[in-house]
Amino acid sequence: MKMQKILQEIQKHEYFAQHDKVLVAVSGGVDSMNLLLFLQAHQEDLAIQIGLAHVNHKQRQESEIEEAYLRKWAQDHQVPFYLAHFSGNFSEKTAREFRYDFFKRVMEEEGYTALVTAHHADDQAETIFMRLLRGSRLRHLVGMQPVKSFGPGQLIRPFLKIEKKDLPDIFHFEDESNQSDTYLRNRIRHHYLPSLSQENPKFSAALRELGKETDYLLMALSDLTADIEENNLQSFRKQSPAVQYYLLQNYLEDFPDLSLTRAQFESLLKKIGQASPEDSYLKAGYYLHLQKDQFYLDKIGPRTDSVFPAQVLKYGNIVSFGQTSFEFGQTGEIAMTSLEPVTLRPRQAGDSIDFGSFHKKIRRLFIDEKIPTQERSQAIVAEQNDQIIFVLVGGHLYLRKESQCVTIKAKLCIKTRKNGDL
Repeated sequence: MKMQKILQEIQKHEYFAQHDKVLVAVSGGVDSMNLLLFLQAHQEDLAIQIGLAHVNHKQRQESEIEEAYLRKWAQDHQVPFYLAHFSGNFSEKTAREFRYDFFKRVMEEEGYTALVTAHHADDQAETIFMRLLRGSRLRHLVGMQPVKSFGPGQLIRPFLKIEKKDLPDIFHFEDESNQSDTYLRNRIRHHYLPSLSQENPKFSAALRELGKETDYLLMALSDLTADIEENNLQSFRKQSPAVQYYLLQNYLEDFPDLSLTRAQFESLLKKIGQASPEDSYLKAGYYLHLQKDQFYLDKIGPRTDSVFPAQVLKYGNIVSFGQTSFEFGQTGEIAMTSLEPVTLRPRQAGDSIDFGSFHKKIRRLFIDEKIPTQERSQAIVAEQNDQIIFVLVGGHLYLRKESQCVTIKAKLCIKTRKNGDL
């Protein structure tokens, strides 16, 4: 695929239609350098401004040269440059978490709404094969998505349909660790896939098609079960075993740190199917709570679990939840465009918040932000005029983005007796 066709593909799918400021993740390798030069050349065509984000992992002497080169490139091309130095015990997992935490922080602090990475079709096939090799469930064989929610915006991978061999061989840095068989991905890239491609020359393409078909299947199941509340016991128990299996898997996506074996999953499914309500411990600090009408998981034991009642906050008044108070008046950090009462309540299934260029379900927000499960159950949702205006969870405040042309009529102040104003 020629670079002009790539541009047409991006424009066709409107990957950047909702974004003005775009952060480009650049390692210095051939993939990310191609992405950087491509986006820099087509900023006007895509109506975007780019920033360059680089992480120096401090694992090779050459990393200092790469950092200096990218800094100079950014300066010469008047592109903002953001740098982080990795710290901690190095592994593929910790390095990846460090990078993406850094990218997210830059986006939040500098106003970027999209992070762009150079993952391509070969990476896609390798990812699906790696997950298959590790015994991942079907829902995790979908591979990487071209666009997904990330931090305060989206993660975009515009090169996912491009094979590495089709990328121009431009100036770049070679990372010698990419040749080491120490890492599973390198063994897949250098040995497993080439060997299997001798049996089927289109094996990598078949892996990508498997991911695509799996994705379609899961989207179809999601559409067909959209009206079923996953943890409503009455609705859940009416479904066929196959649908129950899917619904429970879907519900567990809210708990990324709860890694159940297949046997543990089957046991949990059986417990939820029992007639009598009960609470039981699962693993990793999680409890299963079975009530009359619903089931749910959290890290709060049966004796301490509680659900707080909703409260209505009228203009000129103050309401409190434990150590936190909310004052609706003329002072505070949250601008209010209406004097209508604000309902402060627990989160509900289907809640979503408007971040301006996109909406995000609060459930997905908590997953992306890695909010601990015990804090999610205590999240306070503020609703006014049937719209969610903010979510307060674990000391973090997530605000609805207002349009630019609004009139500020009041303000809302949040205070905690322990930590002061938020």
